[in-house]
Amino acid sequence: MTKVPVVRFLDRTTPPHIATLILLAGMSAIVMNMFLPSLPKMTEHFQTEYGIMQLSVALYLGISGALQVFIGPVSDKFGRRPVILGGLALFLVATLGCIYAPTVEIFLFFRMCQAVVATAMVLSRAAVRDMFDQDRAASMIGYVTMGMAIVPMVSPMLGGLLDEYFGWKANFWALFVLGALTLWLAWADQGETFKASGKSLIEQFGEYPELLRSPRFWGYSLAAGFCSGAFFAYLGGGPFVGSVVFGLSPVLVGFFFGAPAIGYFFGNMFTGILAQRVGINRLILVGCLINASGTFLSLGIFLAGQGTALSFFGLMTFVGLGNGLVIPNATAGMLSVRPHLAGTASGLGGAIMIGGGAALSALAGALLGPGTGALPLLWIMSGTALAAVASIIAVFHRERRLSKVA
Repeated sequence: MTKVPVVRFLDRTTPPHIATLILLAGMSAIVMNMFLPSLPKMTEHFQTEYGIMQLSVALYLGISGALQVFIGPVSDKFGRRPVILGGLALFLVATLGCIYAPTVEIFLFFRMCQAVVATAMVLSRAAVRDMFDQDRAASMIGYVTMGMAIVPMVSPMLGGLLDEYFGWKANFWALFVLGALTLWLAWADQGETFKASGKSLIEQFGEYPELLRSPRFWGYSLAAGFCSGAFFAYLGGGPFVGSVVFGLSPVLVGFFFGAPAIGYFFGNMFTGILAQRVGINRLILVGCLINASGTFLSLGIFLAGQGTALSFFGLMTFVGLGNGLVIPNATAGMLSVRPHLAGTASGLGGAIMIGGGAALSALAGALLGPGTGALPLLWIMSGTALAAVASIIAVFHRERRLSKVA
């Protein structure tokens, strides 16, 4: 709809305030990466191998992607508010399980359960599309994720400091407190934005083929999936490169690790400013090209034998900038292909993006080892960056064909 909705903060009879949407999206981001500087110490604590401990990233992403297939249709059936509140409550239980896990297997189980926090990210975006039309939604999603970008910029540094002074469990206690505060805020402010469907869940899931038959939905989803795939591979391999390849302390790993979030912040800011004037497709293409330039430049430097921690982490700002332009615009695009299925599209698109990210994160962790350096990670990131460019070009071709038919 084009009419701007009336919003009153902490009034759950009106749509949620943008601050609430930012914090909901940010909660998902902080759960993903706050504890990453602790991976080496967690490996020692559970007396396991780094590759096993790194599964806490890949398994989390995999379950998050799988859940998103269900989150969208369930929220289209029951509404956004109850699904968000239920997801955050389950997240708190899972976080306590991570803290008190006696073995790495039990820890990984509860870490997978933490992925239920994905409800906050998926449905904060769907709520924006409920409230605004395509270009305005892209702009608003850009502002939401611009605010959320501050979280991954700061959280690894905070996680490294907590690990250094209080141990790795302090990260999960911090997540529990933040989760509880977010749950309260959602309860107080998250007014319903979607009129619950009268269809059964089977009928809701039966609408997936309508999305899957849309080439534009696939183009937007794959552009977001491959572009963010470079970042997810970085999530899986970046801590190893920082701590093992370059010998950085957890605090320094946390400090450098937030480099992509700087670019992500500005990419989302540009989206918020330009989406309604420039159009989402052009911004997605520019973002994919910037993402590719960062990965290929870093790859070239390492192939020349000149790679350093500063060049590796510094050039990741281009990956963040590209993602900041691609993700909010591609999200608005996929949600607008079939507006009446916004929740379903958000969930399915998120599942494609996060599921692919899980595979790439696991692949990066598997290929990195003593003596490999950073090259396996950079090859993966470069390949996915090229695929993202191809995906958005396919959307341009599809829209040209549709315009000729019209």
